[in-house]
Amino acid sequence: MGHGIPVDFFREFADDRVPVGDVTLRVRHGGSGPPVLLLHGHPRTAATWHRVAPLLVAAGYTVICPDLRGYGASSVPPTTHDHAPYSKRAMAADLVGLLDHLGLRRAAVVGHDRGSYVVFRTAMDAPERVSRLAVLDGVPIGEALARCDARFAAEWWHWFFLARPEIPERVILADPDAWYRGSAGQMGPEAHAEFRRAVHDPATVGAMLEDYWAGLGVDRAHDDADRDAGRRIGCPTLVLWSSRDDMERLYGDPRAVWRAWADDVSGGPVDSGHHMAEEAPRELAARLCEFLRE
Repeated sequence: MGHGIPVDFFREFADDRVPVGDVTLRVRHGGSGPPVLLLHGHPRTAATWHRVAPLLVAAGYTVICPDLRGYGASSVPPTTHDHAPYSKRAMAADLVGLLDHLGLRRAAVVGHDRGSYVVFRTAMDAPERVSRLAVLDGVPIGEALARCDARFAAEWWHWFFLARPEIPERVILADPDAWYRGSAGQMGPEAHAEFRRAVHDPATVGAMLEDYWAGLGVDRAHDDADRDAGRRIGCPTLVLWSSRDDMERLYGDPRAVWRAWADDVSGGPVDSGHHMAEEAPRELAARLCEFLRE
């Protein structure tokens, strides 16, 4: 297998459909030991973790990889005028429901890209369920928007384009492969095939756009309310970012942003492009294991 990791695609992982509230999540899980939830970003599915998950299992962890609501093979709930069904608060509640279903009181939570917003919201809304928090390639949505300048608008223009009515769906669905540009070489053939099935589904594309609508509205409101109330993350927090992406250009040291939100922040860059679980799985797994066993 690519990247020097000799393991079949999610071999010995259960692949379940788990009802949680108003959605059913596709969930892969395996291993034994302390539980770790891995959350993907846009426009990936849980398959993005297929090179990292077996390394964490080998290190002695139970690894749980759900597709977020509206993504991959998880269900697509109807939206509302405020897009709250796709808020990170709703997605965080899904994670709590998933832990309940699996009989787990607490877990470490790891999120990349859009998944980082979900694990952050979980740690804010349900701190008693989160033992450790790892955020990869992200700062809180409220922080990103408060700091938005011409550089951010130029580099992250998609945040604003995707949260427009009708036009993004028409553009994306005209040629999903050209828009999303995933490759089997980087992702692995099985993960790439799963990704393509998702991005060719109009309902999934619409749901992923709802995620961005929620980000600019209700998610920002939740972050701003927490900041105004002085709420903070009390558990150990790991901040990792891709050294060949744009986090440092936008924020300098992202750990400094997170120290305004969390009491115990560590981390640093990973030698990778944006999709670090696919591009640097061994380094990422090693960094996560070091953090999880501290």
